[in-house]
Amino acid sequence: DGCGHTVLGPESGTLASINYPRTSPNSTVCEWEIRVKPGQRVQLKFGDFDIDGSDSCHSSYLRVHNGIGPNRTEIGKYCGFGFQMDGVIISKSNEITVQFMSGIHTSGRGFLAAYSTTDKSDLITCLDNASHFSEPEFNKYCPAGCVIPFADISGTIPHGYRDSSSLCMAGVHAGVVSNTLGGQINVVISKGIPYYEGSLANNVTSKVGPLSTSLFTFKTSGCYGTLGMESGVIPDSHITSSSILEWPNQTGQVNIWKPENARLKRIGPPWAAFISDEHQWLQIDLNKEKKITGIITTGSTLAEHYYYVSAYRILYSDDAQKWTVYREPGMGKDKIFQGNTELYQEVRNNFIPPIIARFFRINPLKWHQKIAMKVELLGCQFSLGRAPKITLPPPPQNKNDEKNADFMDDFIHSVKTSLQTDKTTFTPEIKNTTVTPSVTKDVALAAVLVPVLVMVFTTLILILVCAWHWRNRKKKTEGTYDLPYWDRAGWWKGMKQFFPTKAAEHEETPVRYSSSEIGHLRPREVSTMLQTESAEYAQPLVGGMVGTLHQRSTFKPEEGKEASYADLDPYNSPIQEVYHAYAEPLPVTGPEYATPIIMDMSSHPSTPLGAPSISTFKAAGNQAPPLVGTCNKLLSRTDSASSAQALYDIPKGQPGPGSADQLVYQVPQSVAHPTVSKDE
Repeated sequence: DGCGHTVLGPESGTLASINYPRTSPNSTVCEWEIRVKPGQRVQLKFGDFDIDGSDSCHSSYLRVHNGIGPNRTEIGKYCGFGFQMDGVIISKSNEITVQFMSGIHTSGRGFLAAYSTTDKSDLITCLDNASHFSEPEFNKYCPAGCVIPFADISGTIPHGYRDSSSLCMAGVHAGVVSNTLGGQINVVISKGIPYYEGSLANNVTSKVGPLSTSLFTFKTSGCYGTLGMESGVIPDSHITSSSILEWPNQTGQVNIWKPENARLKRIGPPWAAFISDEHQWLQIDLNKEKKITGIITTGSTLAEHYYYVSAYRILYSDDAQKWTVYREPGMGKDKIFQGNTELYQEVRNNFIPPIIARFFRINPLKWHQKIAMKVELLGCQFSLGRAPKITLPPPPQNKNDEKNADFMDDFIHSVKTSLQTDKTTFTPEIKNTTVTPSVTKDVALAAVLVPVLVMVFTTLILILVCAWHWRNRKKKTEGTYDLPYWDRAGWWKGMKQFFPTKAAEHEETPVRYSSSEIGHLRPREVSTMLQTESAEYAQPLVGGMVGTLHQRSTFKPEEGKEASYADLDPYNSPIQEVYHAYAEPLPVTGPEYATPIIMDMSSHPSTPLGAPSISTFKAAGNQAPPLVGTCNKLLSRTDSASSAQALYDIPKGQPGPGSADQLVYQVPQSVAHPTVSKDE
């Protein structure tokens, strides 16, 4: 009466004392006889050991023997609170006996241990979690029987499990190992997430968990895609059932809960059987053989109809005539799968090993009120070939032959359900890995087309890259200071100020000055050509030598020797054009127009009054027409001798001058100047 949680599998298992992890009762005893395949040996590993050793292992202890029965030999006798067992205990044969004795005591949790064959060198117990290992990725062997009521897990696939979760129990929940068989797990550690979801899968309930520093996931075969119930890849005609529920509602309309309604997440009523008994079934035709690794079920999903299936069997067939009930290898009875506990929650069950079949049938065994459900199948395409044909012996003639026939049936089932893929990948997200069951494309053709398309796209990319590099190199060879195309418009606009205006379309208009205005300043050669293009800085009034500048001139005077008046002849000297590289910007407080340049040319002959003129200045009263000279010659103005002030246009934005005779302005830059012929 001292036996606690116990699962003894063919290659591994788990055993614990009664009431573990609470204090075991007084005066109890339990004995486990463990046997594995001949030729193998047994290894025993303790996950926890806490037995009262106050009487030197006299009344409370754990004893391990080689062999079973009266011929067994003792390996060791153990006791003590918090006893640490280094390594494992290994038997000398394929049989081992574990005996637990609990005497009079007041404390002590007892023990929990795991066993396996000695070829499983990386055996762990059901109490190990991810925080016990520092490697970012590792492989371990989980024993059978790790679905224990005193262990917790948080999380689900594919998001991962909290690092405090039991590794083996999480492996059962994820569907990578079987609770009745155990198995190898490949664990990957990664950064934790703020919230872990809870779910029910493979008879294991995962709880909601808070933030953790790390989490772990499992590498699997990757064969967990949906097979087409939810997506509609499986047609309605391939979903059949034993019976259909039909009933009229309050308005008299007949409701039919047909088998094609049994699609997971499909809005509306589910499939429901007309009669609720253990002979009802829902059948799905996958069109061809598939590798089926799991199933997800829900109830009716209708609040007013609280129907769901709580337990069921699975049958499968290749021809829909001969059906095989799913059993786990080594088990002599049908596997009963846990279904739903309410009508909304999705419950997942995995098949280890997977089922290879075309026809799949669900046989409800327990239900709430009525048989009603929605389902989705998980798996992938099966491309490893059919199971090998097995020659059956003749019908049995006696009782011994009947036993051989039963053994042969179990062997056929084991071969049929033991084909697996050979490589593992990361667990894909189940909801986004739908596998189309009716793919008919030739694999060989795809193997040829895919590399060809890759080569074509790669060649096109290389050609574009080479063309781009060749274009850049060509630009570099054209000139060191070549500007990019997006900046050429601004560059041309800035350079146009250094060139004369178009002479073919417009000619210069001569500028006239009075003799009295010219006599005040030292003369310099002045160009009458005016720029018409705008620039970022104010442009020079004249293109040649500039005379004395006033306080607010916008132009930088030339450096060097200044030419005297005697050296210049504005009429006979050759044209010398000197262009300034830049002009200084107008001061912020300066006037709207630049200060005009006034030159004293009183010593030159005055201009006849009869010549016509086009001037850029507005004079008060009658304007005296000036002489017209060549393009770059200065002409004198022959206004009255008493007139010493030049009159100009009224500046924009001003109401008007107080006296028109006192306004002095610059020649406007934006006015085109036509050329006027000079009268000799």
